[in-house]
Amino acid sequence: MRARPVVIIGAGGFARETAETVHALHARDGSVELRGFLDDDPTLHGRTLVGGTVLGGVDQLAAHPDAAVVVAVGRPDDYTTRRDIVSRLGLEPDRWATLVHPDSSVGSSCRLGPGTVVLAHVVLTADVVVGAHVAVMPQVVFTHDVEVGDHATLASGVRLGGGVQVGTGAYVSSGVCVREGCRIGEWAMVGMGSTVTRDVPDERLWFGTPARDVRRAPLPWPEGPMALTEAQGPTEVAS
Repeated sequence: MRARPVVIIGAGGFARETAETVHALHARDGSVELRGFLDDDPTLHGRTLVGGTVLGGVDQLAAHPDAAVVVAVGRPDDYTTRRDIVSRLGLEPDRWATLVHPDSSVGSSCRLGPGTVVLAHVVLTADVVVGAHVAVMPQVVFTHDVEVGDHATLASGVRLGGGVQVGTGAYVSSGVCVREGCRIGEWAMVGMGSTVTRDVPDERLWFGTPARDVRRAPLPWPEGPMALTEAQGPTEVAS
């Protein structure tokens, strides 16, 4: 079987972690191999990072029509970026790579959407559904019947009880524990080390043990995600 090349959008910490996942998959079965990174920061172009070269800006993706693509960006202070880039690229679903580190455990009844990255030592037990372009950091545990929306981020060490729902674009920070049956709202953020015992509303920042409302989440739109989506719209960058 010929390895499928993978291009990673971004060249920061999460991108390098994703590259290590590609290397681990290549060592296991040769199914994928790293083509390189694309990042719009010109100071990074030509640099070598964890065995891959920064090949240029995101607009250079058109030069790699054979490659699978994954968007590996998103910081806590700018966690909507991954959704924005996915929309900008406008790729068909079969172009997106779904990457699961070999040291993670994914139950046979679990499903992962295109473009999702699962790093090392993650556990999905049974009937877990994870959407598209989700970032799952090391040592996250999804117990039975968890549902995670597109573009969400689960930082390292998150623990989700049975039946938890994580809304589209939500950011769940490191070490958060969520009680069974609770819902984290769309584009909400839960601060580090919090314990969630009740539902978190859309677009709110909650923090503490037990977690409580602090203020509006750090989002780049005034009234909700639809305003940004309608203003921006997808732009075709690559075939």
